[in-house]
Amino acid sequence: MKFVETIKNIFKIEELRKRLVYTFILILVYRLGCFVVLPGIDASLLAGLQSKTQDGLVGLLNMFSGGAFGNASIFALGVMPYISASIVIQLLGVFVPYFRKLQMEGESGRKKMNQMTRWLTIVIICIQGPAYMAAVHSQIPAAAFVAVNQLGWSNFMFNIVSTIILMAGSMFVMWLGERITDRGIGNGISLIIMIGIVARLPYAILAEFSDKLSVNNGGLLLLIVELLVWFFVIIAAIALVQAVRRVPVQYAKRVVGNRQYGGVRQYIPLKINAAGVMPIIFAQALMLFPLIFSRWDATRGLAATLGDYTGFWYNFIFFILIVVFTFFYTAVTVNPTMMAESMKRDGGFIPGVKPGKKTVEYLDSIMSRVTLPGSFFLGIISILPAIAMIFGINNSFASFYGGTSLLILVGVVLDTLQQVESYLLMRHYDGLMKTGRLSGRSGM
Repeated sequence: MKFVETIKNIFKIEELRKRLVYTFILILVYRLGCFVVLPGIDASLLAGLQSKTQDGLVGLLNMFSGGAFGNASIFALGVMPYISASIVIQLLGVFVPYFRKLQMEGESGRKKMNQMTRWLTIVIICIQGPAYMAAVHSQIPAAAFVAVNQLGWSNFMFNIVSTIILMAGSMFVMWLGERITDRGIGNGISLIIMIGIVARLPYAILAEFSDKLSVNNGGLLLLIVELLVWFFVIIAAIALVQAVRRVPVQYAKRVVGNRQYGGVRQYIPLKINAAGVMPIIFAQALMLFPLIFSRWDATRGLAATLGDYTGFWYNFIFFILIVVFTFFYTAVTVNPTMMAESMKRDGGFIPGVKPGKKTVEYLDSIMSRVTLPGSFFLGIISILPAIAMIFGINNSFASFYGGTSLLILVGVVLDTLQQVESYLLMRHYDGLMKTGRLSGRSGM
């Protein structure tokens, strides 16, 4: 059997075997840490906090942290401060000349930007830590704070100590991610997020199984249909992540000594979904604003309409926002000018297109054409969980029918498998596919 043979080949490669074991150990450390509650809090009284971290942006944060957010864990903030800092630094690289210069400096510039990202992460934690502790105080009973009630600590001192612990926990998770990237397999930060998502999947399937086998609720046949539909949705998500528009690039011939260089045709792979999951995250954050209007009687109806996750208007606006943010984030992250300059510097050109300004315009037009269907496809996948809920699928399982969960899961798995495949091919073993090669995507 080819699958068994591939597994054997993976463990025959000593370096790959060590990297896989190292990755597994660090992931295990992370998952154990997600269940370690902040010192001074009674873990048995966290039901209120857990119930409030299921939906919206807060639910997204809980998902990214692998449930640690709702457990008041030492890893509650997880990697979200680091991701937020990375996004800010990335956007500064587009709009601020100094950061743009650092991007052009290669490895040294990358190291400086990574250092800035770490310092900005600490700043964000200093803001998110007290905000998280305020949320904990509002959602769980006063009796849960053992340090305050039994040890005589003040709320201020308890919050300061807890914020420091949260900061240390978040930095430790970030360190785990970097160690996985350097000495393990796959992108560490993305892998940690994915593991948090995967950890929820068995519970979601079990909940759906129990729901469907209950009296007059569809039975086993309907569950099989749901799983088949989910399978095809996963295939569609893989197609969205993998799909590229290949732009041919011809390199001019040049002779150095007795050897000839260039004269070959290569391709620039322009991704259909270059923005990844960021448009969904931005759109979900923006969709929380209508909840502010629920405080006043005059706007309470509007807030209820726009806050209904399965309602038409919520999903319609959500879809439009995703399309808009996809175009925005693609324009920010994909720079046709830099592509054209790089090609010109290396002696490359697109056949039939003049180098320079015409090349920039050509690449920009292609990106606009491929981003439009990609944005619509991303919008459809994002609202699929709501459609699944309408058809009676359990909320926890419906979240895996699309949206952030599914796209991160597919993207990270493909990226990790691509690295495994490169080790196999380097040792002259068969790859993971019969034809062609996997093409993952780095990062989240």
